[in-house]
Amino acid sequence: MKSLQDHIALVTGANRGIGRTVALALAEEGAHIIAAARDVEALNTVVSEIEQAGGKATAIPFDLADESTIDGLVEQVKTHFGRLDSLVNNAGLTHSALMEETTTADFDRIMAVNTRGPYLLTRECLGLLQKSPQATIVNIASVVGVKGYPMQSAYTASKHALRGWSIALAEELRETAVRVHVLCPGGVDTEMVSRVRPDIPKESLIKPEEIAELVTYCITHKGNAVVDEFRIRRADSGPWF
Repeated sequence: MKSLQDHIALVTGANRGIGRTVALALAEEGAHIIAAARDVEALNTVVSEIEQAGGKATAIPFDLADESTIDGLVEQVKTHFGRLDSLVNNAGLTHSALMEETTTADFDRIMAVNTRGPYLLTRECLGLLQKSPQATIVNIASVVGVKGYPMQSAYTASKHALRGWSIALAEELRETAVRVHVLCPGGVDTEMVSRVRPDIPKESLIKPEEIAELVTYCITHKGNAVVDEFRIRRADSGPWF
């Protein structure tokens, strides 16, 4: 297991939910967290939580749907840190509607945030990641990156695409020190899931801390065994999705 002391980790969507929990977990292991999201106030709250616990963090606001802010984020990382050891692409949107009721604007926004944004951010971060002796990219996809559900056609398309380019990127980087991992979780106890799937009992939802443990594993485990993808289901759902 690799120590995360002096480790620089960029976590998107770090203001709440899975991203916030991942940021706190990696900071507890010694990483300096670059917390990125649109909500400046919430980002500052997370940074304060990390610092109060004795960790290190920097808040950088940006919008995954705006390429200019992606470029600005990467420039700040270059200026202040000069390298990047881990990138956790967590931020995302969901959308629930019949396909016939999903507008082009709906589809474009979901793809811009869930697929295009992480793609552009990862592309721009590759030079920084390749300066690290052992770098990691962790992309948070979804159960719908593997299967599909009604009322989620646009969301499913975006997560299939995220997972797809992750697999291609892993092949491109296989001879380098950069590893690419994908997590495909089912229902996680977050505000987003509670809004979209109110039918799932809260007590059966996956805890964000359980996802954070797996992200931490991907980043700290650097042996000969590599787990490319985690498919994480609720204990009361059907196995082997």
